[in-house]
Amino acid sequence: MLNSLTINNIVLIDHLQIEFEGGLCVLSGETGAGKSILMDSLGLAMGGRSERELVRHGTAQASVSANFYLSARHGIWSLLESQSLSHDEGQVILRRTLTRDGRSRAYINDQPVSVGFLRKVGDMLVEIHGQHDERGLLNSKGHRKILDDYGQYHDLTHKVRTDYKFLVDLQKQLGQAEEKLAHVRADEDYIRHNLAELELLSPREGEEGELADERSRMMQGEQMSEGLNDILKSLLDKNGVDASLGSVIRRLSRMGGQDQGILDPVLESLDRAANETTDAIALLETTLRDLEFNPHELENTEERLFALRAAARKHSCLVDNLPNIALEFSQKLQALEFGDEEVQRLTKEVAMADNIFREAVGQLSAARKAALDELDVLVNGELAPLKMEKARFKTELMPLDPSEWRGNGGERVEFQISTNPGAPFGGLIKVASGGELSRFILALKVVLASRTTAPTLIFDEIDRGVGGAVADAVGERLKRLAEKAQILVITHSPQVAAQGAYHWLIEKNEIEEGGAVFTNVSVLDETDRQEEIARMLAGAKITDEARAAAARLMQT
Repeated sequence: MLNSLTINNIVLIDHLQIEFEGGLCVLSGETGAGKSILMDSLGLAMGGRSERELVRHGTAQASVSANFYLSARHGIWSLLESQSLSHDEGQVILRRTLTRDGRSRAYINDQPVSVGFLRKVGDMLVEIHGQHDERGLLNSKGHRKILDDYGQYHDLTHKVRTDYKFLVDLQKQLGQAEEKLAHVRADEDYIRHNLAELELLSPREGEEGELADERSRMMQGEQMSEGLNDILKSLLDKNGVDASLGSVIRRLSRMGGQDQGILDPVLESLDRAANETTDAIALLETTLRDLEFNPHELENTEERLFALRAAARKHSCLVDNLPNIALEFSQKLQALEFGDEEVQRLTKEVAMADNIFREAVGQLSAARKAALDELDVLVNGELAPLKMEKARFKTELMPLDPSEWRGNGGERVEFQISTNPGAPFGGLIKVASGGELSRFILALKVVLASRTTAPTLIFDEIDRGVGGAVADAVGERLKRLAEKAQILVITHSPQVAAQGAYHWLIEKNEIEEGGAVFTNVSVLDETDRQEEIARMLAGAKITDEARAAAARLMQT
């Protein structure tokens, strides 16, 4: 519940702190005393619109703090923890500051937050209702959630949200798979052509180096063979070394018989030289045979090498990377085949998920229909005591086209009323007058209280334009609501005020004659309560009869 409200420098308020209680809390005062200022101040603390005109004249900054004490079961704690906001057990403090130039800052438990988040928290703590309130019950955008909370079929709403999210995720996967498959299919001919070329070429890693070395060896061998053949020819022809040595040895041998062995050493050396020459010639011939190659082999080697390099240029890669390029093309073709299967699989899964989602939406629609039937009966039962016997209330389910179904189901929900027999039904805010609208809101809140009530409800002059038995009925219903939540009611009705458990008086005080005027709020004891209710009954001049009537109302 709202434990206290502290206001500084808001319009006619310099400093004000109000300590509230549970149950039905009544705030009253003469017109213009400052009740709207209190509502604007609380709205500011709850994340409402900030207007620099709220800052009291002559001051630079205004501030409002609202202190709440809540049960451990309240959903606010998980919300605060989701934003890493620390909190004392059971306590939440909302604070807002506003400067003269219109800048505002928001805090929760003295930790800075966005105004949007402050508003989200505020909406979980306080509901404000009045005939000009365009939020909550008067905003048809929130009617679906109100009906769902009343019906308490949370498992169904959760299932619809979960099934819808699962369906959307699958549809996203299917779209991605189809897009990927479309890209592959667009390049299928190109991929197959290039893969066929590379498979025919059959490149392998390291092959370029081997072919280049082989080509270089063969080209060098060809040049060397020409030179060695010339050398061998010079060694073997009739004027070559071999023939010359043989001729010399023969001549010396003929002369050897005449010199008694003088030439033997020479002949031995020449024999050795002739033998070495013969060996050298044999080695040279062997080398020439080793250097022999098929000219077509060089041509084939060059053709293979050049083909590999041409393929590498085509695919803008190194020759050694050609096997990887071929693998990529092969994988793309496999992806094409797998993509077909994946798209078919996902298409079936999307269809199944869509059927499950539609079935859940149908179940939720049926649950909503049952809940609204019960809600309509109960709300219409509350209208007669509020002197609206001729009025009728209904909850309208407006089916959406299946293409518009989302995680919140397959229909819009709107609370509608007809104020007279035969009159068409229409939206609350469009059909009802101010007094009627207030009583419709009260009837709805009485029915919804046990299931959808925030810790604190504020009714701003919800009894305007009613009196007598109707005002009694309004007060009695507000008192019933106060058994389930803290109720703050700003009222001009003595019947309503008499039902309160606590009563605060809002009034203007002039500090000095001709000086500044400030709004003040004071808590009333039983005697002061009777006097204020008597004023509400009698007007400016309070009579003994009014005091006696006030006492009877309070006793009742």
